[in-house]
Amino acid sequence: MVFCGRVNPITGSLDWIEEDENYDYHQEISRSSYADMLHDNDRNTKYYQGIRAAVKRVKERGEEAIVLDIGTGTGLLSMMAVRAGADYCYAIEVFKPMADAAVQIVKANGFGDKIRVINKHSTEVSVGSDGDMRQRANILITELFDTELIGEGALPSYEHAQHNLMQEHWEAVPHRATVYAQVVESHRLWSWNKLFSMHLDCGTIKPPPEMQSCPGAPSVCDVQLSQLSPGDFTPLSGIHVVFRVDFSKQVSSTPVSHIVSFRSLANGTAQVILSWWDIDMDPEATINCSMKPAWLYPPLHPVPWRDHWMQCVYFLPEEIKVTQGEDFSLVAHQDDYCLWYNLTKPSAADSPAESPACHCGSHIIWNRPRFGELNDQNRMEKYQEALKKVLRPGSVCLCVSDGSLLPIMAHFIGASQVFTLESSSMAHQLMDKLLQANNLKETIHILQKSPDKVTTADLGERKVTTLIGEPFFTTSLLPWHNLCFWYSRTALSENLTKDCTVLPMSASLFVLAVEFKDLWRIRSPCGSCEGFDVRIMDEMIKKSLDFRESQEAEPHPLWEYPCTALSDPTKLLTFDFRENIPTEDLKAEGSLNLVRSGVCHGVVLWMAYQLTEDTSISTGLLQLSEETGDCQWYPHSKQGIYFFTSPWTLEPSPTVSLNSIIYELTFKPQLGDLRMSFICKSSHSGS
Repeated sequence: MVFCGRVNPITGSLDWIEEDENYDYHQEISRSSYADMLHDNDRNTKYYQGIRAAVKRVKERGEEAIVLDIGTGTGLLSMMAVRAGADYCYAIEVFKPMADAAVQIVKANGFGDKIRVINKHSTEVSVGSDGDMRQRANILITELFDTELIGEGALPSYEHAQHNLMQEHWEAVPHRATVYAQVVESHRLWSWNKLFSMHLDCGTIKPPPEMQSCPGAPSVCDVQLSQLSPGDFTPLSGIHVVFRVDFSKQVSSTPVSHIVSFRSLANGTAQVILSWWDIDMDPEATINCSMKPAWLYPPLHPVPWRDHWMQCVYFLPEEIKVTQGEDFSLVAHQDDYCLWYNLTKPSAADSPAESPACHCGSHIIWNRPRFGELNDQNRMEKYQEALKKVLRPGSVCLCVSDGSLLPIMAHFIGASQVFTLESSSMAHQLMDKLLQANNLKETIHILQKSPDKVTTADLGERKVTTLIGEPFFTTSLLPWHNLCFWYSRTALSENLTKDCTVLPMSASLFVLAVEFKDLWRIRSPCGSCEGFDVRIMDEMIKKSLDFRESQEAEPHPLWEYPCTALSDPTKLLTFDFRENIPTEDLKAEGSLNLVRSGVCHGVVLWMAYQLTEDTSISTGLLQLSEETGDCQWYPHSKQGIYFFTSPWTLEPSPTVSLNSIIYELTFKPQLGDLRMSFICKSSHSGS
């Protein structure tokens, strides 16, 4: 056992926890994409077809088929190669637990004498009589790609392998990759990248000028573009090929720029680049695996689902007005690991461009959903409505949230003194810029302190009459982590008046039993994949989940993952922010009322905040169709998902004991820990 220091996102304290020395390994396995990839039938089928074709081409030349499989994972692609007729495979896997599993899976499937698993990075592999590989390979099989194609270092790995581990001529599976891009205008997507001016009845909140000119975060935004509706964006260009990579030829990782010329399709504002890629498994491009979004498929055509490869959203450094018929150059800049885009007039297309980096601080403090949350006009109007009800001309107002607009709103509404508590120097600097942009730097006071260190001197020798928060904290991953507000309120209690108004008044934790359309695949055992037994991998994931993760929820943005409600939304616990944190545990137990039949993959948990008696904010379920069970989720927060170990086939029953989901939850205030258990009682249970 080892002691690990971890910041508790609820209490804000540094906790020293005794962990099994393999905790990080178990977490890596349990949260991996291995199950998702094994369930990706389209990917697996296309790889198998491409491998069979490559082995056949080599054999037809009268050569031995020697395979190099980089990033073998379970060993699946190597086993495909042997079954297709390959003479020998070298399967490279750098992650030791995965390499050990691959050895077992290969042996269990009877290929131990044909496949050698090498637990090294491919750049460390040697060739020779005493080396890791006895000879160079003539078939290169890889699955080194991410949503951006090259983000996992695919190009340097290819470059090294082709120079050092391959024969003079080789076959490659996949044979080539093609990256596509489309320029669009999208208010919804752009709201994830820039802070808009917020026009409210109480006043207009302006973003700092440097925030508007900032190129933003350097990382790509990967998203399930299939869940965007056609009304969420306006195409300003066609779908263009940006570049291709032929893996059967020498690949270079040298930085390069690709220029795509196009004529604008419509008047508008260029803001966002939508991008995806496909791979051809054979030279003739007859075996193609595409990441294109669902709306590019013909009606009724089956659309492959995968979460390990999605689509990309890139934000232009700044908005550019375009006119229909106007000529532009889209410039894609590529280095070893990432892509970024610029849009220019054709005469300026050769201008060099550095990789984007945030210089305003907001893209470091706020993630993309946070930008969307701050730009949510309806949400901000609810806060305005609530603040108008609780603030008075003499109010002393303290805001506890990271980088919030509420202090500015409170000032506009009429609070006499406004303070904001920021958790870090970067949050302090960002708030300082916001105040300066709104001419409030001398009016609203920033305190960079932990709540328990705030004194009456910090507050001008006055006590707080109104404590407000969204709440939002940058350390929060799961919905209930924002209960940090409650702990802050308790730590500040000596600085609050006896009749201090707290907004929000309370928070409630809700739950809903659901059947996922596709998301279940990321946690579901596979058993057999393309005829190969991968149960050892299933057991490995199950063991890691049982280590702890199966008792915990995980965050997912459910607007990207359709699901059907099988129960009524149920309130589990309520946390009263008007009172200090209790010393006793808060407990909830009961059963969910099932309203329709289905396969239950888990439950969704979210928080709703009661701002005032008649105004509330939900971070989860927004709308539920009673007829179909379709759910609409708040798009700017992640919800908590508790996956069941096995799916449960459920149907409504008048007798709870026959068919129900029994829950038990305990919130331990002293530990800042929420523990949960869900048990199915069903005659059709798969557990």
